[in-house]
Amino acid sequence: MLRAIVFDFDGVIANSEPLHFAAFRDVLAQEGVTLTEHDYYAHYLGYDDVGMFKAIDAARAWGPPEIARLVARKAVQLEALEHDTSVLFPGAADAVRRAAAAMPVAIASGARGAEIRRVLEREQLAGCFTAIVAAEDTPVSKPAPDPYRRAVSLLAAACGGTLAAAECVAIEDSRWGLESARAAGLRTVAVTNSYPASTFAGAADLVIDSLASFDLDALSRLCP
Repeated sequence: MLRAIVFDFDGVIANSEPLHFAAFRDVLAQEGVTLTEHDYYAHYLGYDDVGMFKAIDAARAWGPPEIARLVARKAVQLEALEHDTSVLFPGAADAVRRAAAAMPVAIASGARGAEIRRVLEREQLAGCFTAIVAAEDTPVSKPAPDPYRRAVSLLAAACGGTLAAAECVAIEDSRWGLESARAAGLRTVAVTNSYPASTFAGAADLVIDSLASFDLDALSRLCP
């Protein structure tokens, strides 16, 4: 029985991956590092900001203070790129509201909490979510199961105190996110916003083309 839904944020609700790429590209360029769009989507999209800078640091030996400085600069750049712009995918707001009207919903994301809440508040969606798990809320991020395990734990209180991971569906746009959700025990839905459907063969229980195709009955059938 489906009792809760957990959404990824970037690439599922928010069409912000192009903005994240641009922010990373601009910050890294100032450090003499070239980041191409192909490399970002092929190798780095699944990382949170700290993980991204660690992964791309091959020879510079950036320490924690330097990485923290880069993360802060990237956050400023991202906010500037988002200014006065709706970054939601078509159908995303309606899907979130319909899901929240039916059951508790949460976010499990590698984005920073301030970035997530800024968009949700601007789009008047913040009140839809029972819990938000952001990059800073778990010791490790996706593809580790920790973000989804924490989301299920937080949702349990809204579901009478007990909630099995198999009673939850995760909605993701990348294999990193799907691996995280499956490792935590959730059923999985892939949205083809960032990658083609063929990317998700064997990784998702259901593939949809966008949240405009969001169907609660189809999700319910994943949790018999």
